[in-house]
Amino acid sequence: MSMSDIKELRARTGAGILDCKKALAENDGDLDKAIDWLRAKGAASAAKKAGRAAAEGLVHAYIHAGGKIGVLVEVNSETDFVARNEGFQELVNDIALHIAAAAPEYVRIEDVDAAAAAHEREVQKARVIEEGKPEHIADKIVDGRMQKWYSEVVLLEQPFVKDDKQTVKQMLEAAVGRIGENIQVRRFTRYVLGEGIEKRQDDLAAEVAKTLGG
Repeated sequence: MSMSDIKELRARTGAGILDCKKALAENDGDLDKAIDWLRAKGAASAAKKAGRAAAEGLVHAYIHAGGKIGVLVEVNSETDFVARNEGFQELVNDIALHIAAAAPEYVRIEDVDAAAAAHEREVQKARVIEEGKPEHIADKIVDGRMQKWYSEVVLLEQPFVKDDKQTVKQMLEAAVGRIGENIQVRRFTRYVLGEGIEKRQDDLAAEVAKTLGG
């Protein structure tokens, strides 16, 4: 176990020095196993705080790519004191940056539109059948592909853009451990310059053509 290992573990998890030392000692210096060990501990700590009300926080605006992409995100904390903390504000900015870069559609799996999920499952099942996979493992394959789909469209399931070895959810759990309060991403909106204009123009053209044709 070296000091550089402790520093790296601390940077990647947000855990304290003593916790990092213990995690490395418990896992024979294996950094990846130590991260999993700390996350398990952090997840337990976060779970205890998850039931507490989080009605304070920030609504944060982030502009990316020279004004081409904009994000509004609301992240809640339990107290205004934490909301004014520089560490919390940096966390909110990192979440907004991630949303700008990764383009999630939902905050959590529970928010996913049921019709959209059902459609995706049908598409994946059709793929499995087309690939000739054995029927007895087809459902497991579809389940695995659905998890991959969730990791692409759900914010908390996506690999964090600043550290793709952890998800946004795991990054938040580490932040809860550091800050000591329940932290929740409530909602977000992502804007892309010009998005939807071409479709609207096509729709208008179609309407005009239909009117002229009538």
